[in-house]
Amino acid sequence: MITVADKVKNLPAYVFSEFQHKKAELERKGVDVIDLGIGAPDLPTPDFVYERLVLEAKNPANHRYSPYSGCSEFKEAVAEFYKKQYDVDLDPDKEILALIGSKEGIANLFQAVLNPGDAVFVPDPGYPVYTKGVLLAGGENILLPLHQEAGYIPQFGRISKKNKQRAKILLLNYPSNPLGATIELNTFKEAATFSKNNNILLVNDAAYDLITFDDYKAPSVLQVPGAKDLAVEFGSLSKSFNMTGWRIGYVVGNKNIIKALTTLKSNIDSSQFLAVQKAAATALRSDLAAVREHNAIYQERMERLHTALNELGIYTEKTRGTIFLWAKVPAGFTSKRFANKLLEEAGVIVTPGTAFGPTGEGYIRIALTVSKERLDEVVHRLRELRLKGEYGS
Repeated sequence: MITVADKVKNLPAYVFSEFQHKKAELERKGVDVIDLGIGAPDLPTPDFVYERLVLEAKNPANHRYSPYSGCSEFKEAVAEFYKKQYDVDLDPDKEILALIGSKEGIANLFQAVLNPGDAVFVPDPGYPVYTKGVLLAGGENILLPLHQEAGYIPQFGRISKKNKQRAKILLLNYPSNPLGATIELNTFKEAATFSKNNNILLVNDAAYDLITFDDYKAPSVLQVPGAKDLAVEFGSLSKSFNMTGWRIGYVVGNKNIIKALTTLKSNIDSSQFLAVQKAAATALRSDLAAVREHNAIYQERMERLHTALNELGIYTEKTRGTIFLWAKVPAGFTSKRFANKLLEEAGVIVTPGTAFGPTGEGYIRIALTVSKERLDEVVHRLRELRLKGEYGS
């Protein structure tokens, strides 16, 4: 019998697969399941973006291999976006790399930077790909607990000397999945100081950088003076332009890290389809009016659900960004037990907080990725559960 690699054999299934399996079972029984589990935007890709895709897909020249680091048009568009959005100057040839979505880029970063036994500071709660990517690269995870009372910001002063010496990467994610937490530039300045003092690569996953509400504008880690000496930042068009299936993103910053990641990826893949890159360039060069329009929809959903959940004893804070609410489960429940109850008795999928790390116990993540009418149906079902005395008082 041919066996598979231990690192794959010992890798648990992706955290969302269990609930998707239960969803399929309930739907076969005729249950109307409302999925607030996976953070996949339900809004359409802007017309002008896929119109560019159609145009470029008809050009035979775009059916050839892309340059390994991405086409010039896309990388130049990323540079223009950073200048316009953050007043950060980037060299398209040395400080920008096109990715087949930021998820693969983050996983490959660990492969490009870590040696066996190197450690990575990862947020807890945090996107599950972080910890799994580190393990697949032969590294070790050092969890950084993020607590509400500290504003979901790492407490750098509490990190031990031993862990500072072990770590090679500090990974942050703001605006945060799953927490919906946001920060000001001072947090990145503090993280940069910590990284510089301990010779650690600073990485920010900025997948939700453009999904913000009211007057809040998410900062970039590259706005910190001298950040290019020690930092890279990942970006994605998946959430901001509703292009999850297109698989297009980028990493920017320190040229040595960009070069190492480019070398690794050139031996693994051949970059993204040129038509997709050029359509993405059109998105990044736009006036972002479509992004603002969609943000207004997410904000309305967030405020509507926030009010209803708190009235029902499922307490959550308003967020200034992302497509998630991070809600405290009622007393007497664990995260997983409450999530299972909502699925089995109300036909509503949410993600238990423990899927994102041990500090997520006692919470659930709710994705704002269905219409306000469907959210009203969610509230109706939760209210029925509570009236039956299934939770709360």
